[in-house]
Amino acid sequence: MQDHLEGALQQFLQTKVETVAAGRTDAGVHATAQVVHLDSDVQREMHSWVRGTNANLHASARVLWATTVPDDFHARYSARVRTYRYLLVNTPVAPAVLRARVGWHHRPLDAERMHQAARALVGEHDFSAFRDAECQAKSPVRNLAQVTVERRGDLVRFTLVANAFLHHMVRNIVGSLVYVGDGRQPPEWIAELLGQRDRRNAAPTFMPDGLYLAGIEYDRSFTLPRFPPHALLDAP
Repeated sequence: MQDHLEGALQQFLQTKVETVAAGRTDAGVHATAQVVHLDSDVQREMHSWVRGTNANLHASARVLWATTVPDDFHARYSARVRTYRYLLVNTPVAPAVLRARVGWHHRPLDAERMHQAARALVGEHDFSAFRDAECQAKSPVRNLAQVTVERRGDLVRFTLVANAFLHHMVRNIVGSLVYVGDGRQPPEWIAELLGQRDRRNAAPTFMPDGLYLAGIEYDRSFTLPRFPPHALLDAP
């Protein structure tokens, strides 16, 4: 999606630009709260940046707001907290209308069992067991502030909040929690995986369809606008 945004900005500004995003989203992953910065000498009203970019942007993406920031702001490195949510439909038959917008698992899942297992992940740990082999992060250590699993009818929602995430970390965690939820592994297995630090022992990477970058927080001194809540992702 970054190439679509840069293409739209290039049409709007009539000059080539490069953007920096707060979080990476692989193919098939969605974002409702992405933050992007760019450097430009072009002067425009803030509403013109929004409307002008959207006029040239692919229909699957939209700019919600624009603002000026201090020179020391960096969309990626200035971010203090990131929130990802994974939406999973738990029904015998795969969803049709929501296809490519949610994950799916056909076997019954015990959300409370998964939630209890996930508590072992909270805190600062070496997350090598949930790190993709091609991850380029210098360190596998991350501080996971929150992990919750909750069910609403046929929908199971995973929420993970951390200072940063490793490549495929969320999808790898979700995949392993699903093994716990459908009874293939006991809840203690998640803590064991964390201690083993071996990606080969964990479950396969779960499908990207239900993953959303849902929130990014910066120091209040940057006075960035707040994202409007998304009914499905942010409702209590």
